[in-house]
Amino acid sequence: MAGSTFGKNFTVTTWGESHGRAVGAVIDGCPAGLPLCEEDIQVFLDRRKPGQSRFTTARRESDTVQILSGVFEGKTTGTPISLLIPNEDQRSRDYGDLASCYRPGHADYTFEKKYGIRDYRGGGRSSGRETIGRVAAGAVASLILSALGITVTAYTRSIGAVSCSSFSREEIQKNPLFMPDAKAAARAQEILNFYMSRQDSVGGIIECVAEGLPAGLGDPVFDKLDALLGQAIFSIGAVKGVEIGDGFGAALATGTTNNDPFRINLVGKTEKCSNHAGGVLGGISDGSPLIVRAAIKPTPSVAADQPTVTTDGKEKLLSIHGRHDPVIVPRAVVVVESMTALVLTDLLLADLGDRMDTLLQVWGKER
Repeated sequence: MAGSTFGKNFTVTTWGESHGRAVGAVIDGCPAGLPLCEEDIQVFLDRRKPGQSRFTTARRESDTVQILSGVFEGKTTGTPISLLIPNEDQRSRDYGDLASCYRPGHADYTFEKKYGIRDYRGGGRSSGRETIGRVAAGAVASLILSALGITVTAYTRSIGAVSCSSFSREEIQKNPLFMPDAKAAARAQEILNFYMSRQDSVGGIIECVAEGLPAGLGDPVFDKLDALLGQAIFSIGAVKGVEIGDGFGAALATGTTNNDPFRINLVGKTEKCSNHAGGVLGGISDGSPLIVRAAIKPTPSVAADQPTVTTDGKEKLLSIHGRHDPVIVPRAVVVVESMTALVLTDLLLADLGDRMDTLLQVWGKER
């Protein structure tokens, strides 16, 4: 299977299956000298691990990371960083009835058509558990960004029809849905309880904001910043839509209302008066906050009866039992944040070679 590696300069390769012995990632291209320990990564993994509330799967995993290589005396060595997270609570028996049929909304049918074989125990590589490796690598990327004064923050913007109308950064970690609006979080939990009682699920929108970015990240043609973000976030299994800035709202605007006028600020620097573009112009960062949103579909594993077919071509009704998230959004928040951090870190390293004056600064004779 190709396609398990992301990035060009700061790369991450994820490996493992939902019901295998372990999952993990290998990071290559991380600069030497970055302070790094397992606790730095664990903080991120704890944000996506199961069993944190009644709105997540009851699967009990500690998701404890082990650094196998690439770190010596608390700092990265510039060599590949290998990360392993054991699977501890597989219940493959829950999936026995799924070996002979295709789950609606899952990759069972397409995976089998492509490869001629599939791991029916939780979806194998198509499982959301694959994202553990992304989050572990995103934690390392976020450390690099933080050292450069760049912050990346993701949160739940909406659950179903309930959207945030206020923003409190402190509130994000205070409710199980990671919403920055306490009142919206309370309403969203009521909506979730309603659909859970009917053996159904709900989707939502995740918003991610990167602040402190310099102008100049990204290329103007195929490797546009927004194009790479789109690829990164669309690669998350449950994502069905991505927008930057006003996104689809720009299609309803006019040129004068969609444009972001420029001005000179009080310290004599050029800045925009608004940010409809979401921090990207012509595929290149403009120094404003980068704003990206991901639309997350409802969890396809629901207990309600759904029509499907068996592998031998017979129609049947399928009710999926076992341990599943009634809403994917809260645990996907840190995944969106991590993929955004991976894109930005990769571009920062790539852009070191874009200008002669940068090369002279790094490799000049005075060095």
